[in-house]
Amino acid sequence: MSTIILGIESSCDDTSAAIIVDGILKSNVIASQKVHENYGGVVPELASRAHQQNIVPVVSEAIRQAGINKSDINAIAFTRGPGLPGSLHVGTSFSKGLALGLDIPLVDVNHLHGHVLSHFIKDDENTEVPEFPFLCLLISGGNSQIVKVTSYSEMEILGQTIDDAAGEAFDKCAKSMGLPYPGGPIIDRMAHEGDATKFKFSKPHIPGYNYSFSGLKTSFLYTLRDEMKVNPNFIEENKNDLAASLQKTIIDTLMDKFSKAIKDTGIKTIAIAGGVSANSGIRDAVQEYADRRHIKAFIPKRSYTTDNAAMIAVAGYYKYLDKKFCDITEPPFARVTI
Repeated sequence: MSTIILGIESSCDDTSAAIIVDGILKSNVIASQKVHENYGGVVPELASRAHQQNIVPVVSEAIRQAGINKSDINAIAFTRGPGLPGSLHVGTSFSKGLALGLDIPLVDVNHLHGHVLSHFIKDDENTEVPEFPFLCLLISGGNSQIVKVTSYSEMEILGQTIDDAAGEAFDKCAKSMGLPYPGGPIIDRMAHEGDATKFKFSKPHIPGYNYSFSGLKTSFLYTLRDEMKVNPNFIEENKNDLAASLQKTIIDTLMDKFSKAIKDTGIKTIAIAGGVSANSGIRDAVQEYADRRHIKAFIPKRSYTTDNAAMIAVAGYYKYLDKKFCDITEPPFARVTI
């Protein structure tokens, strides 16, 4: 008899639902919210309202695409946190109501665990997945972490940001250049046309495996301020070089600590995850590092880097097999570490 898991993700501004059958992904539906582009960032109240509008049709479509009936579902895996409180509340409440209606168990998933376990999303039986243990560089708008992954449920943070995350550095610097939100993907595209050696920005000197990006952000802003006093058209005339130099500095900062952790632990399998892992420069840097040292690197599909229910469903699948269920009274949580 098949094990069918419905995954529901609503931690920020994307409403998503996915179906996994015996560990194989059958559907992954995402409804994105464009309204936030007008505000330069996610507006929590607007996000939660959009989730309320989207969650029923998104779940229905995921079930339809998977070719199953809702009565076939064995359990519901949902993002319990971290994330925006209002957004999480919508997904949590819907999941609880549906689980009660179908009389099936709930499985709560840590959103960050989901990103790490996105490498176990299988399109078919031949999909290659990492062997344990592996090191994962988890990079998103709110998190920059080096995670040692020992099993589906055992994860240890070796290092993390002490201030801004890499994604925040991309977006905030992009905003200072007058670029629309989200700025990270735009910086990535512009960097291909620029000279990465044109500008030098400060790099942090933080002990251990921890990260810091606030100094880089400040250095970037000061460069713009000082140069624009002399030349008001400085940004427009140098936008591609600024983007390339910024991206190189962020990548170098990420790889310095990640490579140190790889060397110190001796682990031969590495991975990246999270929204910023869609960045082409980071993907290339990680793959090139692995190739030079003859170790295995797992680079996720771009569709699995952003917030999606497939990663929630696969994380929930393994928790379901271990019978780690969630009580119906458990509330969502906004902040937590792995």
